Amino acid sequence: MDKLIIRGGRPLKGEVTISGAKNAALPELCAALLTDETVRLSNVPRLQDVATTLKLLRNMGVVTAERSETEGGVVTLDAGGVNRPEAPYDLVKTMRASILVLGPLLARFGEATVSLPGGCAIGSRPVDQHIKGLQAMGASIGVEHGYIIAKAPNGLKGARITTDMVTVTGTENLLMAATLAEGETVLENAAREPEIHDLAEMLIAMGAQIEGHGGSRIRVQGVPKLHAPRSAGGEGHRIVPDRIEAGTFLCAAAAAGGEVLLRDARADHLDAVIEKLREAGVEVESGAEGIRVRSSGRLKAVGFRTSEYPAFPTDMQAQFMVLDCIAEGTALVTETIFENRFMHVNELVRLGAKIEVDGHTAVVTGVPQLSGATVMATDLRASASLVIAGLVASGETQVDRIYHLDRGYDRMEVKLRALGADIERTKG
Repeated sequence: MDKLIIRGGRPLKGEVTISGAKNAALPELCAALLTDETVRLSNVPRLQDVATTLKLLRNMGVVTAERSETEGGVVTLDAGGVNRPEAPYDLVKTMRASILVLGPLLARFGEATVSLPGGCAIGSRPVDQHIKGLQAMGASIGVEHGYIIAKAPNGLKGARITTDMVTVTGTENLLMAATLAEGETVLENAAREPEIHDLAEMLIAMGAQIEGHGGSRIRVQGVPKLHAPRSAGGEGHRIVPDRIEAGTFLCAAAAAGGEVLLRDARADHLDAVIEKLREAGVEVESGAEGIRVRSSGRLKAVGFRTSEYPAFPTDMQAQFMVLDCIAEGTALVTETIFENRFMHVNELVRLGAKIEVDGHTAVVTGVPQLSGATVMATDLRASASLVIAGLVASGETQVDRIYHLDRGYDRMEVKLRALGADIERTKG
């Protein structure tokens, strides 16, 4: 099993290109199920979750092709010959996002059999909102032997759907399903993440009629058929840059010190994170090329509270916590999205951090220096936090179980090494 060896203490300098967003790529790959024409996606990141999604789609009969280009990976998908509208457990168990095939399969084929999903053990992410929304659109859905069995032999019908909570994958699933439903669908309490806006833009390029994406109410007028996405240059759809990867590198540069340009990063997708970085004493500038970050000296501890976009993202909580671990002062970090998202705390404590957890709040008291040790990644973003901690810790840090990291970061150690970090991947 691969691990990372990090020798800390080096500032980061140079530039790195931010890859396409994992959380946009996964639903957009699944959106290829909505048409029998060949879909072309560019700026597809090289991630384990992308590989798993492609394997899942191929298992259904989707023909895929991949190639690497200078501007980012290109994937083509032809779902014209889908003959098995199901997602089996052995392909779904490692990735919660596989639930995203449910809406497209049901909308286009009138049936779907999808295993209840797995993924990171960071807390409950129930799929009941997906099911209730599709039932409101006329689907018959049951759960048998760990599988969601869904049928809509007469097609889906437009409906007004208000989810009990803001759910990103729920919004994406229902949005995709609504594009082929008969009549109008209104999604209330919709998630507002940039990845959902990007998915909607792709669907619009495929012929969908969507309004309000990016807000909490999305209106969709169903159409009889969708086509391959068409852009101005005829090149299909380009996936939006990954704001969480960008935020992770912002935190890495802020913690380690130095100056880094994050090419293609979108500052307008990271307002809450950038505001907190500036509050901590980090210089952050945005321009046409991307985001430039400069950091020197000891930072100030900054408290924050995670919430739905556009507030501070839960996917950045662990990485930003590392800054507070070495900052001057004490900070309160409150997690409101997932109940088990402090599992990285014990590993940071192994590196010398002072953190006390009380329910959904962590009290972080900064120390002058972390000390290298062997730590274990427990989920995707926890992995990134341990890498950042290793960059600033004295001596050598070994991060085990980095398969979590590979699920959501495109060759993170390669990009960090290009910035001057002493980091290497080893086997065993």
